[in-house]
Amino acid sequence: MQKSSTVKYFSAFFASVMLLLIALPSFSAERVYLDITTTETRKIKIAVPWFENSDLGGKKQRQGRDAADTLAKALEFHGIISIIPTGDYGGVQDANWSSLGADYAILGQYTISADNVKYEMRLYDVAGKEVIMGKTFSGTMEQSDKIIYKYCDSVIEALTGTPGIAASRIAFINQDNSIKEVYLTDILGHKFRQVTRHKHLTVSPRFVPGGNYLTYSSYHTGNQNLYITDLSQSKTTKALSRRKGLNLAPAWSPDGRFMILTLSKDGTPDLYLTDQQGEIIEQLTDHAGINVSPTWSPDGNNIVFVSDRSGKPQLYLMDFRTRKVKRLTFDGSENAEPSWSPTENLIVYSSLRDGVYQLFSLDPLQNKPPQQVTDDLSHHESPSWSPDGQQIIFAKRDGKRTQIYCIMKNGSYQRRIFTLSGSQSYPQWSR
Repeated sequence: MQKSSTVKYFSAFFASVMLLLIALPSFSAERVYLDITTTETRKIKIAVPWFENSDLGGKKQRQGRDAADTLAKALEFHGIISIIPTGDYGGVQDANWSSLGADYAILGQYTISADNVKYEMRLYDVAGKEVIMGKTFSGTMEQSDKIIYKYCDSVIEALTGTPGIAASRIAFINQDNSIKEVYLTDILGHKFRQVTRHKHLTVSPRFVPGGNYLTYSSYHTGNQNLYITDLSQSKTTKALSRRKGLNLAPAWSPDGRFMILTLSKDGTPDLYLTDQQGEIIEQLTDHAGINVSPTWSPDGNNIVFVSDRSGKPQLYLMDFRTRKVKRLTFDGSENAEPSWSPTENLIVYSSLRDGVYQLFSLDPLQNKPPQQVTDDLSHHESPSWSPDGQQIIFAKRDGKRTQIYCIMKNGSYQRRIFTLSGSQSYPQWSR
């Protein structure tokens, strides 16, 4: 990116930013979980043959294939599992799993009654020759994917000790011509839901802890106001902050009781601590440059934010107990858009290096050099952590179009997670 376009981007950046569940026998207490934090870990090989419907005898049905395919893709999404292709064994449930090199097989049964479906899924340990986890779920056909995702997360927890992320949701901005609206999707992009219909510019969606509410900023009234919407409904939206100027991108405290907002009501964008209703409790920064993009530590004791008080956007750490501030980043032309992991003291952020925005990670509480996460020549922006702290979602900009990608925190397994017309940006993962 040339210098003029870089200035233009960050000028624009600061302007805009200015079911029934039944458990069968499970693992024994002495079971050793797989360590997924190291790059050397061998992927677990799992077979997911087509689900069978006992009412149909040996006859195959599309529902069984679709359910197995969804489960396989959801498992593979976690980056630690390799799925054995059904073509290697015909998708049957009585294959020789040992000869296929499988560590586990998931054997699924289902029945359909009217508009309802019942699934029974069992995790079979090939080496131990035993079923180590089984669950039964019932719901409507519309809930089929949610059921599969729930079981997927149970499998991941059984193997790693940490729940999976298949049932989580992703919010993002979809741009069609000059209109930007908030959308939601599941991890595989099977279903999209349009949240806002302002037919204007909407930016910076943020989940409230718990995932039932979403905040965002919109220009549809002429001022950039902050709104909150109840995701369990379709029309319950209210304004949280309509102060003159920016009302932008709240960082919610881990307990959901407070927000840190960027407000420019007095001219320069500064950070303010507010309650759940948007009432100001305290001003945290005071005209020391432009201050934006706060992110809260999991324990609530620190925040990291972006300020250009040194001349260019850089990351700063604030001890929330003492309000003391120190600069974190010194490498790179500009550093912005930090996101603090929900599980550890690690932030990921976008850094301008040799004209390209790359993702870097950094422990803000240790004096250690940052680690580069991405290295290809596209621009990587607006990173957000997965609920388990193992993956990072971000907007990848190559040319005029921006799309949503995901990557493991160690820099492996980068991939686009869904295809949608238009341009997608500002991804946020529910927690």
